[in-house]
Amino acid sequence: MADNKGIPQELIDRINELSKKKKEEGLTSEELAEQKELRETYLSLFRENFRSHIEMLQVYDKNGKEVTPEKVKKIQRERGLRDD
Repeated sequence: MADNKGIPQELIDRINELSKKKKEEGLTSEELAEQKELRETYLSLFRENFRSHIEMLQVYDKNGKEVTPEKVKKIQRERGLRDD
């Protein structure tokens, strides 16, 4: 099961479980290594998802003129999301 951000809920639950255990009684070296790996996985998924959202954005000024940065437009063209 994944939450609405594309990050598996099981991953979040395990990170929280280890965090709570660390505060209450401490972690073994294996659990510390697992915690580090889980956090790296979480950040990787978060960054990937965030990048995908940014690349899908179109920005308009108050007059309705598109002012999407050219870098984002280029990525959108490469992915077939724009035809201009």
